[in-house]
Amino acid sequence: MNLLKDVLANEVYPALGCTEPISCAYAAAIAAARLDAPAERLLVKVDPGTYKNGAAVTVPHSGGAKGNLVAAALGAALARFEAKLQLLQEVTPEVRRRAQRLLDENKCRLECLDDQPEFYVDVEVGAGDHSARCVLAGGHTHVERIEKDGQIVFHAAPDSSSSTGLAYRGVLQQLSLGEVLATAERLDAEDQAYLQSGVEMNLAMSQRGFDVGRTAFQLRQMQRDAFLADDVFFRTKLRVASAVDARMAGIDQAVMTSGGSGNQGIVAILVPFLVGREMKVDARRILQSIAVAHLVNAYIKCFLGEISVNCGCALAAGIAAATAVVYQQSGVDVPRITLAVNNVIGDLSGLICDGAKPGCAMKAVTAVDSAIRSALMALKGYGLSADDGLVGQTVEDSLRNLGRITLEGMFRVDPTLLKILQDKTSVSGKA
Repeated sequence: MNLLKDVLANEVYPALGCTEPISCAYAAAIAAARLDAPAERLLVKVDPGTYKNGAAVTVPHSGGAKGNLVAAALGAALARFEAKLQLLQEVTPEVRRRAQRLLDENKCRLECLDDQPEFYVDVEVGAGDHSARCVLAGGHTHVERIEKDGQIVFHAAPDSSSSTGLAYRGVLQQLSLGEVLATAERLDAEDQAYLQSGVEMNLAMSQRGFDVGRTAFQLRQMQRDAFLADDVFFRTKLRVASAVDARMAGIDQAVMTSGGSGNQGIVAILVPFLVGREMKVDARRILQSIAVAHLVNAYIKCFLGEISVNCGCALAAGIAAATAVVYQQSGVDVPRITLAVNNVIGDLSGLICDGAKPGCAMKAVTAVDSAIRSALMALKGYGLSADDGLVGQTVEDSLRNLGRITLEGMFRVDPTLLKILQDKTSVSGKA
C-alpha cells in the first residue's frame, strides 16, 4: 500500500462548490441515471454535518440558490455523474429549468438523520412507478450502494480493515504521526504534478474572491487604512480568505480539496505554499510539505470523524498547515511538530462548525494566523505542554483528547445548532 497515493486519490480531488451539497448532487445524478425517464420526485436524507454544511452555501449554476435540496435537484435533472464533484459544470439553462420545476412542484424533500454520526448521503429519485437510489458513505465520492426499483445493482465490497471500505484509513489509525509523515518522502513525479495542479487551482480561485466584497475585501481595506501590516501573515490570510469568499459565493470554479473539504484544501495547500515561497523554501520541498498537510488532515479525521462538530477548516486544516510549515524547515522533526500541533489545539479547540457559509472565510483567517504563529513558535522550541488543558503527553494523546472533546463532550452542539438552523429556515420560509 502507498499511503500517500491512497490519500491523494480518495481525499484530495477537485470540487466545484461546497462538497456536502455537491455530494447530494452527485448521488442524485447517479440515481437519476438509472431511471428510464426524467426524475419527477426526489428524497434526500443526510447526516447532521452534511445538513448544516448545505444550509447556507450558494450552489454553483443554481442562479444564486442555496442548499442541499437545490444541489440534489440539479444533479437529478442533469443525470450525468462522470465529472464527480465537478458535475455541476455541465448544468445548462434547460437543466436548471427542470430542476426548478421539481422544486416548485414540491416533489423534493430533505430529511436530516439525527442519529447518523458519520458522513452519509442517501438520495432516492422516482419517475412514474419506478425509482432509483444511491447512498454515499465514508467519503464524499464513495458510493456504498445503488438500487433500482428496490433491487441492489451495486454494493461496495466490505473491507475488514475499514468500516467505510477505504482500507487506507484502517492503516492510518494504527500509525503514529511520525510514521504518517515519513510517507511524504515517497513523493514521485506524478504526485508532484498533481499537488502542483492543486496549488494552481486554489491560487486561481483566490484571484476571484476580491470582487465578492466580503472578508478578503475588508482585510485589504484594513491594510490600506494602516490597521494591518503587509507581512507574511497578512498576505497569506488575504489569499486564503479570498479563495474561501469566492467558493462560498458559488463562483463557477473548482478548488482542490483536502480531507474531502474545499475550504480545508484551501488552507492546507495555500498556507504551506505561500509561507514556503516567502521563506525561499525549495519548490520540491514545498510540494512535499503540502503532501504532509494532506496526510495530516486525513490522519486527524481518524480522531475527529469526517465532518466534525469542531471547525475542520480551523482545527484539522490548521494543524495540517502548521505541521507542513515546520516540516519545510525541520523535516520529520516529531518534537517540534508536536509543539506546533499542541499550539493550534490549545489556541483553537472549541471553535465550532456552524455550517458552510460566507462566514467560513473569517474562521479560515483565524486558522491561518494560528497555523503560522504556532509553527514559528514551535521552530523556536516553544509549545504548550501536557500541563495545559487538553494537551497530552504526545501528539497522538493531544489528538485523542481533542477527539474526546469533539465526540463526547460536544455531542449536544450539533443537535442544538441544527435546531437553530431549522428555526431560521422556518421563519424565513426558504427550503
